[in-house]
Amino acid sequence: MLLHRIEEVREKIKQWKKEGLSVGLVPTMGALHAGHLSLIKKAKETCDKVVVSDFVNPIQFGPSEDFDKYPRTLDADVNLCENEGVDIVFAPSANEMYGEGQRLSNDILTYVCPPFFYVNTLCGKSRTGHFDGVCTVVLKLFNIVQPEYAFFGQKDAQQVIIIKKMVKDLNVPIQIIQCPIVREDTGLALSSRNKYLSEDGKKDALVLSKILNNIKSCYKNGITDVDALKETAYNFLTDKHDMEYLEIVDKNTLENKTKADNNSIALIACRVEKVRLIDNIYLE
Repeated sequence: MLLHRIEEVREKIKQWKKEGLSVGLVPTMGALHAGHLSLIKKAKETCDKVVVSDFVNPIQFGPSEDFDKYPRTLDADVNLCENEGVDIVFAPSANEMYGEGQRLSNDILTYVCPPFFYVNTLCGKSRTGHFDGVCTVVLKLFNIVQPEYAFFGQKDAQQVIIIKKMVKDLNVPIQIIQCPIVREDTGLALSSRNKYLSEDGKKDALVLSKILNNIKSCYKNGITDVDALKETAYNFLTDKHDMEYLEIVDKNTLENKTKADNNSIALIACRVEKVRLIDNIYLE
């Protein structure tokens, strides 16, 4: 069932709650792929009813980012969701989510601002305001759908950590379920932005998973010094790679480490063919 209006969704949720049914939410920006389908499958296993949101959220994109060209494939997304047994695809407009004619900036619109420590690192350092936009839309979706469970992919590890922090700090009665990264057979992490890459670009993008897997292998072989582990990345980089960051931090708090341990996660962001890609791996 495809719904565009908040009140329509709330009416269905109200009916389900009266019947004592549990609800799971899978928040997405559309352009669904096998990674999203893995979240939907987990939601179907966990909950009686599943809602997938399909909304390219304007307030999490910076002025020079790819909001206008971000892939929008609603018809295909709805077909995929129907095939997976999704109960509602919620595809609102920006006006529906934020108000007719609303200026989408925090000088007039109420934003949810996660702690500076959590956003002034990794993706947040180069994407000012990004996680404010993410937390704002996610909390709005939580309020609209009122799920018992919400499902997010590990590929956006910083995002999941920040959302868990928001839910804890704001006493939101929702359990966040983190699901593993889904990869192509080559090892490339699935992403809607992979559609921007040429076939050669996809091959060059494999450097992200190669760097991460090598770091994990080195860690398993006894190397724990973070600087030494990060240094191994340069064996894989060429002039086709513009690396934004490579960090090894605590997997729950994002705190920097000098020595890696089993609570560490390695995260990377790198541009290939001007496409910004991210990936990560737990070192445990």
